[in-house]
Amino acid sequence: MRYLVLATDYDGTLARDGRLDEPTISALERLRASGRQIFLVTGRELDDLRRVCPRLDLFEQVVAENGALRYTPANNWEQVLGEAPPETFVAALRARGVAPLSVGRSIVATWTPHATTTLEVIHSLGLELQVIFNKDAVMVLPAGVNKASGLQAALAAAKLSPHNVVGIGDAENDHAFLSLCECGVAVANALPMLKERADWVTRAERGAGVAELIDALLASDLAEHDARLQRYWLLIGTGPADAERRLSPYATNLLISGSSGSGKSTLATALLDQLVGQEYQCCIIDPEGDYGAYAQAAVLGDPSHEPTVDEIIALLTNPSQHVVVNLLGIALERRPSFFAHLLPRLQDLRRRTGRPHWIVVDEAHHMLHTDRAASSILLPQQPWGMLYITVHPDLMAPAVLSTIDHVAIIGESPNATLQAFCHAVGETPPQDSPSSLRQGEVLFWQRGAGNQPMRLRSAQPTSEHQRHIRKYAEGDMQDNSFYFRGPQGKLNLRVQNLMMFLQIADGVDDDTWQYHLVKGDYARWFKDAVKDNALAQEAAHIAADTALDAYESRARIRAAIERRYTAPAV
Repeated sequence: MRYLVLATDYDGTLARDGRLDEPTISALERLRASGRQIFLVTGRELDDLRRVCPRLDLFEQVVAENGALRYTPANNWEQVLGEAPPETFVAALRARGVAPLSVGRSIVATWTPHATTTLEVIHSLGLELQVIFNKDAVMVLPAGVNKASGLQAALAAAKLSPHNVVGIGDAENDHAFLSLCECGVAVANALPMLKERADWVTRAERGAGVAELIDALLASDLAEHDARLQRYWLLIGTGPADAERRLSPYATNLLISGSSGSGKSTLATALLDQLVGQEYQCCIIDPEGDYGAYAQAAVLGDPSHEPTVDEIIALLTNPSQHVVVNLLGIALERRPSFFAHLLPRLQDLRRRTGRPHWIVVDEAHHMLHTDRAASSILLPQQPWGMLYITVHPDLMAPAVLSTIDHVAIIGESPNATLQAFCHAVGETPPQDSPSSLRQGEVLFWQRGAGNQPMRLRSAQPTSEHQRHIRKYAEGDMQDNSFYFRGPQGKLNLRVQNLMMFLQIADGVDDDTWQYHLVKGDYARWFKDAVKDNALAQEAAHIAADTALDAYESRARIRAAIERRYTAPAV
């Protein structure tokens, strides 16, 4: 199940004139009966919501006050997510005649005729408050508090991912939380701008539109709308004229195959970087320790320690935690058995939470060998989000191979590898498959009648670039260090990375700074040692601008560095 949570606005979406009608209530009850949860995300204050909505029991969680309050109806528990409004602010609004005026745990609300006055009072008092509009309503909240932040807090408490949420709303203040959800839906009566940005617009209005969405969830889990969500799709590579080839991150099973040392792990890492960057949770089964340096994931197990299934599941309970399961501490012949015990637990976690979104199985021919009858029952009847990596696809169990819908082949003899795969699954290989690939190319094939394999320039990992940034921004460049010496050579201040460069640059005298700038020392170091030609060129342009004094040139070079490198706290 992809969508485990429906997050819905109240006024104008679920409710008409503040009330739920019986057909809408019936639709919500049907959705709950399917095992899904419903979160209410509203701008109303909780006491007001209790007054107009007697069926708060339909919702597992309520995000009220436009994200500033989280409430659990089952145990009547409240959590305030924003600071209380300053009394001086409320008093000033009343003194200016702002009425009606409602004050909640964190929210202050009025109506549009008073929007200008409200902004003037915020400015005059120098307060860090934001104004959010909801049609004719004007809501004032602490900076950074909105429906998205409130929904994020509710999902974190439930240990669920936004990628397993479909949201629906109708007004300006719904933009934030709909953009957080995997799929954002607008009811037919929504404001034009919200409908323009939504992934889907219902035919019906208000509660009937929500019921329409619920019926689609129950019928197909919104599978027919997946093509609308291409902002999440994964780049495999680029073809002629730089045309990109992507695949959906959901309902996809991919095989990466090819000769040893051909770059299978490079393509796999490129896909992992995209998944992790979009906060899809990944679990990597690593029999040979190839992913131990993958910085975006926690590694369980090493050559001296065997990971346990319980600790793997415990880590994955956190939606933001990715895990590498290192099997080097397990005897070679026992690794398939360990995987056979782990996979059902991962499937159970997926059934309850929709995660991990992707399971990567390296050395898949060993983990799921054709000789092991158990492999045919290890996988669910309709597996998804599986990435298999192997040198020998023909040695994998046919029951597993039959679930694969995309094949990516790298290295020598791609045609022979594709033929081996097709023979193992009992299919006729596609025609005109190339017999060789250039360095950096991948042969990509989507299974299906008439589909021909495509020759692409393979996507590249971003994590290598991130390691490069960390090295030059924070690491020790040793022999490539820069030295501030000054015009008389009286200084000998060593700079071992870019962040240290910024620190010391702020402290040296103007003559020393200008001496190295005019000589081109900064531009030369950026080019030769940091390997950043663009930064070097910008530094050279700054040095050539004789109208800049030392203060201005320092500021411009600092800005150039910080645009390209993530600066730690210094």
